Amino acid sequence: MAIFEWQDRFFIGVAQIDEHHLHLVELLNKTHRDFLRQAPPDILAELFEELIDYATYHFSAEEKIMLESGFPDIDRHKQKHAKFSAEVVEMHANYLKKQKPFFLEILAFLQNWLESHILQSDCELGRFLAKRNK
Repeated sequence: MAIFEWQDRFFIGVAQIDEHHLHLVELLNKTHRDFLRQAPPDILAELFEELIDYATYHFSAEEKIMLESGFPDIDRHKQKHAKFSAEVVEMHANYLKKQKPFFLEILAFLQNWLESHILQSDCELGRFLAKRNK
């Protein structure tokens, strides 16, 4: 059972960003599968770190596209990325210290944030780029 079911509505029409989103969803689902299979905590921590690293890479690439295209809402978008990154780093640190939140709560947070971010902020970027490229 996947924690994030990909649907066509998640495509924003920017190949590089869509590929990144698909990979993030794959990583999230792999982490969820391993959690359900009761993988050892160190394996889950490694997968969590991989998710964080890839999200950081993705944010950087996305922000570069925004900057190069003159996306008008870049500052707000970057703030959302920064807030998310800070929250996830804190969750990861707490997980490593064996403190709350529980791993399933972390996965649910990641799934909810990614879905809403794609459908709202990233789709806004996709619409902007589609208009610009006409």
